Amino acid sequence: MEFTLLGAALTGALGVWLGLRLPGVRSRAEALDRPWDVLVGAAAIGVFSGRLVAMITTGVNPLTNPFDVILVRGGVDTVAASIAALATLAWVFRDDLVTLDIVAPAVLLGLAGWHAGCLWTGSCLGAATGGDWGFTRAESLVARHPTELYAAFALAVLSYVSTRPRTPFVATGLALAAAGAVRAATQTIRPSITGGPMWAYVTAVALGSAVAIAARRWARRAPPVS
Repeated sequence: MEFTLLGAALTGALGVWLGLRLPGVRSRAEALDRPWDVLVGAAAIGVFSGRLVAMITTGVNPLTNPFDVILVRGGVDTVAASIAALATLAWVFRDDLVTLDIVAPAVLLGLAGWHAGCLWTGSCLGAATGGDWGFTRAESLVARHPTELYAAFALAVLSYVSTRPRTPFVATGLALAAAGAVRAATQTIRPSITGGPMWAYVTAVALGSAVAIAARRWARRAPPVS
């Protein structure tokens, strides 16, 4: 893995570690079997899956360029990476899917760390802006949105918000919707080379919202425990 990308990955891993220690998460996470290992493992599977898809869709043969996969040298298909990571978590927690509620805040904070890792990769900036908060590259006088830092901040805040629900599957739904919403909201000011398909982000928002709403309604209709 490239050293700058490794820095971003480590920042994401730090976010996961901190997420498992958020108020309302730590006590429940301690009851799980090595949750940090599970989350980091799912993230690694997601990154390598996304890299494979990116190589294939751009006409690069993974079999003849294995080091490009191992070193994650080049782009990563974010949609494929997200699906692979979520599928891994669902498989690991298949016997008790409500466990996803416990790790959902840590996942969002890990994503925040990954986006904040742009500080190591030098890829924080997006579209031009006239605002005073814009950043400029050394070789340019044009101020640009710190797009990835916007995303990191929003995901960090939403990570804390997702610790509040106690109804089963609401936190999971909110986390999925939050991740999709942040990507969709920053898509128009994101460089085209790092952007993804808007339909995938909108689908994540719709699916996550549907899960959270359905879970709340189901909980209200469920008969009280005697």
